[in-house]
Amino acid sequence: MDGLDVDRFMHGQHAALHEHLGALVARDRPGVWFSVWAPGASAVRVVGDFNRWDSTGSQLARREPSGVWEHYEPAANEGHRYQFEITTAEGEVTYKADPLALQAEIPPGTASVVHRPGHVWQDQAWMAARSGRDHLNRPMSVYEVHLGSWRRGLGDDGSEPTYGALAEALAAYVIEMGFTHVELMPVMAHPFGGSWGYQVSSYFAPSPRWGTPDDFAAFVDHLHRAGIGVVIDWVPGHFPRDDWALARFDGTPLYEHRDPRRSAHPDWGTLLFDYGRPEVRNFLLSNARFWVERYHVDGIRVDAVASMLYLDYSRAPGEWLPNRHGGREDLEAVDLLRQLNDDLHASGSGAMAMAEESTTWPGVTHPTADGGLGFAMKWNLGWMHDTLAYFAETPVNRRHLHHRLTFSIDYAFSENFLLPLSHDEVVHGKGSLLARMPGDRRERLANLRALYGLMWSHPGKQLLFMGGELAQEREWDHDGAIDWQLLDDPGHAGVQHLVRDLNHRYRDHPALWAADFDPHGFTWLAADDAGLGVFAFLRHDPARGAVLACVANLSGTAQRSYRLGLPLDGTWRVVLDTDDPGYGGSGAAAVGRSSVTAADGAWQGQPRSVTIDLPPLTVLWLEPDVPR
Repeated sequence: MDGLDVDRFMHGQHAALHEHLGALVARDRPGVWFSVWAPGASAVRVVGDFNRWDSTGSQLARREPSGVWEHYEPAANEGHRYQFEITTAEGEVTYKADPLALQAEIPPGTASVVHRPGHVWQDQAWMAARSGRDHLNRPMSVYEVHLGSWRRGLGDDGSEPTYGALAEALAAYVIEMGFTHVELMPVMAHPFGGSWGYQVSSYFAPSPRWGTPDDFAAFVDHLHRAGIGVVIDWVPGHFPRDDWALARFDGTPLYEHRDPRRSAHPDWGTLLFDYGRPEVRNFLLSNARFWVERYHVDGIRVDAVASMLYLDYSRAPGEWLPNRHGGREDLEAVDLLRQLNDDLHASGSGAMAMAEESTTWPGVTHPTADGGLGFAMKWNLGWMHDTLAYFAETPVNRRHLHHRLTFSIDYAFSENFLLPLSHDEVVHGKGSLLARMPGDRRERLANLRALYGLMWSHPGKQLLFMGGELAQEREWDHDGAIDWQLLDDPGHAGVQHLVRDLNHRYRDHPALWAADFDPHGFTWLAADDAGLGVFAFLRHDPARGAVLACVANLSGTAQRSYRLGLPLDGTWRVVLDTDDPGYGGSGAAAVGRSSVTAADGAWQGQPRSVTIDLPPLTVLWLEPDVPR
């Protein structure tokens, strides 16, 4: 670190710490440069394989006034394990993993590993196209994946798969299923597998459980060359208390806030970053930039944003510290998130950030210049809760919950929303999506197919957690794998077939994605047929003049001779029918044929109409039989 780097670091203006701190293999001679920020330490040494873990000869020198310690170790080399021996101001000696380590030891080991990036990227075409890509006006269907439990048996011994095996198998499956992106639950190194990666110990190191950093780079590269985007979960909201990681790193609250009312997360027992400390801001902003630049990820999904935004999140009165204006908003976290998004936009990389934000905080996806947080998209958790509550009710009682499915349109265009049916909905006793559907087995499968048909036609992009496409019967188990054997059953195979068709037909119909965040892209046909359990609407692509009609009968009885308004006369083709026998449906096709003819007779605000029969628990898509 030269003087300019030190100054920028101390003032919170350095967004590339990974190029200056940690363990950097020397370019011009054998050895490794070690450097670490530990301003409260009285001494720092580095111990590792290169000195037989004897610290007597590897003292780091303190660089004032930054609190950065540095040492050049000629005996160290790539692949050597190491830790920093920190002597606190009180004389206590602790051994810490490197906060900016590029590689971590496989748990339960806690050492860092010297790594020199060696992967030669081959995704230049993807990266060049991404820099000019408008994610909001393109199809986006995301497959959420936990790498360790997606599929076992890809290796020789049936244990957790490797990045290499996953790259081949996952890319082939995602292409077949028609998803545009995968979203990976946290891939950063974490000590406890049961945290699913949400308690990160090494923010700059891919998890060693599945391979080396170069293996992860090759994984992303392979998916890009297959035409698949890669989004990763990023966790700046909290970190674990492990005494060998970030907690009280130099004997003082360094990365965590000094005030106990702001230093701990009451829900997860973890520690909270001090977002107002310039060096900590540098650490987090550099980390986000690192994954976009070093590993070419196409986006980051920021976990638990609500817990960052509110000082009183999960806290009772008296347990939280107000901001300087006396309010409950964490102004320092807000500034950090805005800076994160401004940096991503300014980079010109085409990478995006999405927020898991569960409250009504205004302007999450609005530009920072207009007072927003600047995210590209926000998870629509309100839609998720309302939709699952509706579908969990028996059809005969759904008339009382009709508003649960219509309410989302009232605010659908206030933010850029992504509709998530994520891992959070199939854990902690909630049951699988299929298990939450009412009725006998046939009805539960029909309900699930209808849920997906409605989800893919609703404004907003969509995300589905792995196993949802198989109609998984049990909760997700991170120590196992999703139940691929279910595909031997025609009902489960039919749901997978439906999800595949939903994705491919969605991508083929711009009316379903080109105006997701524009109110001109949606028109209600029937929003108040609560007694019948019917919902009907149009999706539009104004630029291309394309239109698609969606009609759903979510009651338990067929609706005979239902009159549906349409904007054009002539033939309308049935693009998708969730009751199709190929999906495990009854085969009682809604119209008895593959098309209908609209004629005179204005209805539901449209100049034309058609009368059709709607089977129970069924969603239909129709499009005019004219060139699109």
